[in-house]
Amino acid sequence: MQPLVDAYERKIDYLRISVTDRCNLRCVYCMPPEGIDLAESKNILRYEEIMRLVRLSASRGISKIRVTGGEPLVRKGIIEFLHDVASTPGIKDLSLTTNGVLLKGYAQQLKDAGLKRVNVSLDSLKRDRFQKMTRGDNLKEVLEGLEEAQKVGLTPVKLNMVVIKGFNDDEIVDFALMSKTKPYHVRYIEYMPFNTQEGWQRDKCITAKEIKEIIEKAVEPLEQITDTNGAQGPARRYRFKGAPGEIGLISPVSEHFCGSCNRLRLTSDGKLRTCLFSDNEIDLRTPLRDGSPDEVIEKILMDAVREKPKGHTINENIFKKCSRTMSLIGG
Repeated sequence: MQPLVDAYERKIDYLRISVTDRCNLRCVYCMPPEGIDLAESKNILRYEEIMRLVRLSASRGISKIRVTGGEPLVRKGIIEFLHDVASTPGIKDLSLTTNGVLLKGYAQQLKDAGLKRVNVSLDSLKRDRFQKMTRGDNLKEVLEGLEEAQKVGLTPVKLNMVVIKGFNDDEIVDFALMSKTKPYHVRYIEYMPFNTQEGWQRDKCITAKEIKEIIEKAVEPLEQITDTNGAQGPARRYRFKGAPGEIGLISPVSEHFCGSCNRLRLTSDGKLRTCLFSDNEIDLRTPLRDGSPDEVIEKILMDAVREKPKGHTINENIFKKCSRTMSLIGG
């Protein structure tokens, strides 16, 4: 079958699937303290509907899938669903993004289901700040979840830290030092513009270049890692000499990687997004439920990919902040 290739000759082989808009934390850059207006359960895609999309996407060249939320581990039946995805012909890589609160109890089941690895969102190693940032007191559980994930082989365990100036930037070095003693991949992500009560201010964003300079000034020079397996992602990768772990810098604001973007996003309520920062969404829930044949779904996918924008416009005057929160889009 014809693969998914957009108008700029980018091969689309990566699908991020949000399975729920629900979460057991209330991170300040993700949602307001009172939470969000959750979708009615009838509007959330059923697992069998998602699996139909997975199979059709795989037949068109999607080989890599990341499952997200909200918090995906709060959805009932998630282990069985992951097993089905992992068993789909054509799917070569299956990972999951989690806040880590429930990870310790699920790690072995996730591994047994066919999950390859986990990305854990963690923005502070200090209990009081973790509480302020997530509005939850679960740091101990998250750290134990990291250890368990490493133990059962959900590796590499990746830690995603969103760096916000004046809030947690004084922990940049503490996170980096974790990679000296543990085989974790510590990834720093520039603070991005999403629609939250806290608001987004450009001056709160510390660039990837600045983060690297902070680390090297406080510790030692970093060695760049060159990916030799052809699976280079958005992170520029480094490590301290002889360290078991590594450091990744992700710069969607200061140095975007749109030119090599290979991904699509499926929201939990059945909308397809071809760009994280675009509010243009394609409805898939309706054709999935109105009896449309596979050919119609495939055409929607192909048409959506052809309309995928060349890139976002964060640093341009025409940029419009995303109207959906990250918990609704899927991390």
